[in-house]
Amino acid sequence: PARAADDLSASVMFTLAAVSLGLLPGLRPLTPVVDWQQRAVAHMCDLGGGAQGGDVSFWFRTAAEAAAEQRLRRTRVDADAALDATAPASSVYLVGVGPGDVELLTMKALRLMRSADLVLYDRLISPEVLSLVSADAAMLYVGKEMGLHTRPQEEIHRLLHLYATAGKTVVRLKGGDPTVFGRGGEELEYLEARGVPVQIVPGITAASGIAAALRVPLTHRDYADSVRFVTGHARSDNSAPVAERYQWEVLADPSQTLVVYMGLSTLPQFADGLMSAGLPGTTPAVAVQDGTTSTQRVVDASLGNLAAAVESAGLKSPTLIIIGKVIALLKRGEEAEASTAADAADEARMSTQLIEELTAAAVDGRRITDAAPAEMLSSVEKLLRLMR
Repeated sequence: PARAADDLSASVMFTLAAVSLGLLPGLRPLTPVVDWQQRAVAHMCDLGGGAQGGDVSFWFRTAAEAAAEQRLRRTRVDADAALDATAPASSVYLVGVGPGDVELLTMKALRLMRSADLVLYDRLISPEVLSLVSADAAMLYVGKEMGLHTRPQEEIHRLLHLYATAGKTVVRLKGGDPTVFGRGGEELEYLEARGVPVQIVPGITAASGIAAALRVPLTHRDYADSVRFVTGHARSDNSAPVAERYQWEVLADPSQTLVVYMGLSTLPQFADGLMSAGLPGTTPAVAVQDGTTSTQRVVDASLGNLAAAVESAGLKSPTLIIIGKVIALLKRGEEAEASTAADAADEARMSTQLIEELTAAAVDGRRITDAAPAEMLSSVEKLLRLMR
């Protein structure tokens, strides 16, 4: 009963909020009914909360309230049908915002975010990106994570349809690209089947953004002639074990780069499946949490050791996994970066030493061309080379 009351309370408050925002112009009850609905919300919020929770007077109405409510019942029509009949549907924009770095937004995504009436956004949308949405837009969180879905996908479909047919500019913000494991295809099919025009605004998918941040190419003529994206997360109605979900012999191609989205929880089984299909356990691999953001964490290891390394590091979702020979370039890049840093430090020390020598010579009153000319000119030449 308490859960039912909570659900009813949430539904009533959501509807009232939509009416007050002007998002449901077909649902504008008379003032007495609004007053009664406000009392209903207040009462439902107090259910189980003391003496007021049992106040039966809530269920009674004045004669004026009862008459207004009865008129509303007799004239109520299906909201979707009424709106469809009176106005053409506005477009719904499925907008990808990239893997996390706010500077990877497209200009089109930014323009739509600043002109939207309603924005439905996911868990992975960063606060920095949300801060760019118009202050006048109504915001609705519809995020999902394992074991906790704020709203079922079917309800998200209905909300998109309802607000679009109310004539509002609706933007559905999605992390990465909306059609790469983002359920954008499902929302597209649902809306177009009901006559709602949909526009897709592509975003930089996590595989591209994170690989670029690591300075690792997804394809390379010497290492990988193809790249494959797969998801490690199955539909909720798919009860098949991980070992039976994939064509392992296809995924275990050593000449391709394999990118696994949402594969953190199934990583041990996934790695076992690849190795059982013949992919060497020594194949380079990397797992990246919060890629392209200030909280990015990187764990690189061989395929056979990656699951244990990720568990030891305590990586959390969202984590992207990249497997393939191209990851060997990550190691080389790190070694080259360390070598460059060491060289720069050596050059800085040499510069300091030479400057000190030249300064000492000047203090001694010696002319560079007189005292030890060959030695001093050699020092000057070295300094000039370092400064180039």
